[in-house]
Amino acid sequence: MDSNISKIIEKFQLSEITEYYIYTNISKLLKNKEDKEILEKIADEEMKHYYIWEKYTNKQLEPSKIKVFTYTLLARILGYTFILKLMESKANGVIEVYTKNSDMIKEIPEISEIYDDEVQHEKEMLELIDEKRLQYVSSMVLGMNDAIVEFTGALAGYSFALKDNRLITLIGLITGISATLSMASSEYLSTKHEGDKNPFEAASYTGIAYLITVLALIAPYALLPKESVLLALFIMLIIVISIIGIFNYYITIAKGGIFRKRFFEMASISLGVAFVSFIIGILLKKFIGIEF
Repeated sequence: MDSNISKIIEKFQLSEITEYYIYTNISKLLKNKEDKEILEKIADEEMKHYYIWEKYTNKQLEPSKIKVFTYTLLARILGYTFILKLMESKANGVIEVYTKNSDMIKEIPEISEIYDDEVQHEKEMLELIDEKRLQYVSSMVLGMNDAIVEFTGALAGYSFALKDNRLITLIGLITGISATLSMASSEYLSTKHEGDKNPFEAASYTGIAYLITVLALIAPYALLPKESVLLALFIMLIIVISIIGIFNYYITIAKGGIFRKRFFEMASISLGVAFVSFIIGILLKKFIGIEF
């Protein structure tokens, strides 16, 4: 067998045994019996693929313990939906290798069987997903989006009106906590009238997303010297872009959609509001005549 093909097969073999342990670990986290059984079935098929590859490599491989640990931990933190879809998106790349490498198809007749399994995995995965936290993703988006748009603008305005990180931190915390309670209350009332979600849980997701975003944006002002306002503003804007990127990547993987479109739309709005607030802060300070 060609050495290049041997290396590819060994890589696939390692991937199969690693994914077996990831699927097995995630299945243990699930309470839904049907979802658990589907994941256990997929894990068994990954092990079957591992043994097919083993026949050609004549090697027994250990799973990537770091990858198994990392994916299992992320499934606990970010939810199993995100991790399963992330894994499945990577599996699509493997499927392309199967179908495009004619030399491998000649060497390994079982590839068609593995290919069928992988395609079936994707179908079953999409049917599997009904994670509770994703039912409240709209509440999370509402909380985080409002916090970024409103609070980015507010902090930009405070930066040029007050020019004191300690004062900005104090006012920011008061504003942020008040806005968090207001947003959570509004979501509670809105969801209660809609009746399709638990009002308390929806309000909790909105409030937590809002508060975490607020604390992240205030952090530079709280940690830097009080006179380093411009630096705090610059770091805050970097944090804004990072949060938008991370959250939209999460939503794109878990719920589908186009990452670039989501990201640039939200980033443009947030930075646009920050710029306008920046100008308003300067103008108000000038015309009101307040000096600190």
